[in-house]
Amino acid sequence: MSSVRQQRVCELLKREIGEAVRREFLVSEAGLLTVNDVVVAGDMKSATVYVSILGSAAQQKHGLALLHQRRARIQNIVGKAVVLKYTPTLKFVVDDSLERGNKILQIIEDLEKTAPPDPPAATGAPKPEA
Repeated sequence: MSSVRQQRVCELLKREIGEAVRREFLVSEAGLLTVNDVVVAGDMKSATVYVSILGSAAQQKHGLALLHQRRARIQNIVGKAVVLKYTPTLKFVVDDSLERGNKILQIIEDLEKTAPPDPPAATGAPKPEA
């Protein structure tokens, strides 16, 4: 269970990493990079950054490679903006939760289309006799 301080640090890092990524990367070369979540270790010395990359498959691959390549620069920018005892070591991971969520919604939608219609709901009132 994370503490309130840890949650605040995660949100602050998420905001600052997002700003650094926005300034450092062109959409045309790396796709649209979005920082979805940041999880900081208990000792605050490392952080896992979950990113989603919208674009072609080549842009996604290149975007992740650029994130790994420029990790130290982004870490430096974040270290100057966020005052902590230790600047966390960043680890970038592609977050595919949006894709999985969309896939699940599509499956549910397909099931609803193929399911037979529901029978009319029975009411508690007795039927009138003819």
